[in-house]
Amino acid sequence: MSAADGISPASPVTPAGPGAAVEVRDLCVSTRAGVPIVSGVSFDVAAKETLGLVGESGSGKSTVAVALLGFARPGLEVTGGTVRIGDTQVLDLKEDELREARGRLVSYVPQDPAAGLNPAHRIGTQLREAFKVHEKLGKEELRTRIEDLLKAVNLPSTKQFLRSYPHQLSGGQQQRVVTAIAFACRPPLIVLDEPTTGLDVTTQKYILATINDLAANFDASAVYVSHDLPAVAEVAGRTAVMYAGRIVEVATTEQLFSQPRHPYSAGLLNAAPSAHQASRLVGIEGRPPRPGQWPQGCSYAPRCPRAQDDCLRGVPPLSPTESGSLVRCLHPMPVAEGSGLHLVPSPVPVVKGEHALEVGDLVADYGGKQILHDVAFGVKEGECTAVVGESGSGKTTLARCLVGLHTRWAGEITLDGEALERGARERPREQLRRMQYIFQNPFGSLNPTMTVAENIEEPLRHFEKMSRDERRAKVIEVLGNVHLGEDFADVLPGRISGGERQRVAVGRALAVNPEVLVCDEITSALDVSVQALLVEQLRDLQMERGLTMVFITHNLAVVRSIAQNVIVLQTGRIVEAGSVESVLSAPKHPYTRQLLEDLPTLDVTEPAAAGGT
Repeated sequence: MSAADGISPASPVTPAGPGAAVEVRDLCVSTRAGVPIVSGVSFDVAAKETLGLVGESGSGKSTVAVALLGFARPGLEVTGGTVRIGDTQVLDLKEDELREARGRLVSYVPQDPAAGLNPAHRIGTQLREAFKVHEKLGKEELRTRIEDLLKAVNLPSTKQFLRSYPHQLSGGQQQRVVTAIAFACRPPLIVLDEPTTGLDVTTQKYILATINDLAANFDASAVYVSHDLPAVAEVAGRTAVMYAGRIVEVATTEQLFSQPRHPYSAGLLNAAPSAHQASRLVGIEGRPPRPGQWPQGCSYAPRCPRAQDDCLRGVPPLSPTESGSLVRCLHPMPVAEGSGLHLVPSPVPVVKGEHALEVGDLVADYGGKQILHDVAFGVKEGECTAVVGESGSGKTTLARCLVGLHTRWAGEITLDGEALERGARERPREQLRRMQYIFQNPFGSLNPTMTVAENIEEPLRHFEKMSRDERRAKVIEVLGNVHLGEDFADVLPGRISGGERQRVAVGRALAVNPEVLVCDEITSALDVSVQALLVEQLRDLQMERGLTMVFITHNLAVVRSIAQNVIVLQTGRIVEAGSVESVLSAPKHPYTRQLLEDLPTLDVTEPAAAGGT
């Protein structure tokens, strides 16, 4: 390991136990210009163990994930370190050897399952390809292996399913297919990069259980990259926290989540919303340093309330604590101070007044199939109504009807008493400005060929009469509002992280001062700290300028902190509705109770078993 990190190469970096199946030592990734992105990352993973890797957007966790496959994203290169899987040094392999190793030695599950599936090929073709590339199987053996694999991820092996194309499957089904392909050839290491982002709680719970089962059954090691701390609590035996390209804390998941020692780890945990009570979410003020702008000494010092002068003199070593964890901090939090979560109870204010948005007897179909059935509700001015339900319940179809992106609907939607036309093209410009939509996938609202500033300026050009200088000033203001800086303005969306792209999309919608905001899973790609800051910003906008919101989400914990009312959708029908407190504290419908039972929490009293000691 690097001397700068204060650890010798022979040091046991993480307590995975003897005979670790995967060893990563002093992994470094830099830009072509030599700017470090990841520096001196080291850890071990035992067979059957899942190691969680968490941190804010831009911390380098996804860069580490793909480096384990001997890969670096465009513009980056692995500049040092070793990755050993079994007896194989992955980073020493030649390009043709790496192609052979990917899928057989190490496999990857991406955040977006569509990125792991070819839209032009049927599911059966893609499953068979996973075996044909690495194994020579007879026709009957191949059929049996595919049947067993699909059974393991709870998918049918029928001819109809195997002949389906990816777009004909739900998001949860796509993710299970991608997971099946990753485990197909039983590689000793599986890298999972945010595999449950955007999934409803029921599907997420099943995917997490499937990952645990497959890792145990196939003796696989797993590295689980996520910003979703409750999901990590469900699946990981140990967790490593990354900040500014370095690991800053490693501990068992139970220990880390109950007794964080690094101030950054504690900040992440305190930013997580509670599923049991409404609370003010406390994000970490400031922004992580961009690559090439890491400060001298501890990278977290500019944001750390415990920072002292000695924190600025050099990079702190990753040192063992008396409790057995490793922490990169000169002034770690005492055990008593780090224990527990410090939530500030804060009920969402009750809003009185007239309905700004009303939906009456809404029915909608898609491809000849009815999706929504007699949906009716109202949202008062300055109020937030959350819409929850599993994938396929009709949440997104409802949102797209509201903003005129889905036109096959009947019923009535009114904005301040004015009936809305079915399609956005038929609605007056002022109505379009007053109701803005934020997509779940930020690329749905961002043009990848335009810079961040140009993307934010686009609605300003359409709805506002502003000079070039005024638009630029508004862009800088908007970037500050969503906790990004001016240095993001002239960057293309593809060059920033998924969480950063989502913040740009939120800023773009807020730039034209809408009165109604329709949010479609906008926090699913955000780390907990930025999620906390964004939720609190939206909550303040409710109070300051009466912003009305329809907030579609699968995260019931976030609902507690932002919404006054909640609607529960099941197969296109409202099965329960009312105040957040009444519905989430005393649910009456079995479906609502099931959603709450499936919700992952930070309770780690019974953590996933680690493979090592």
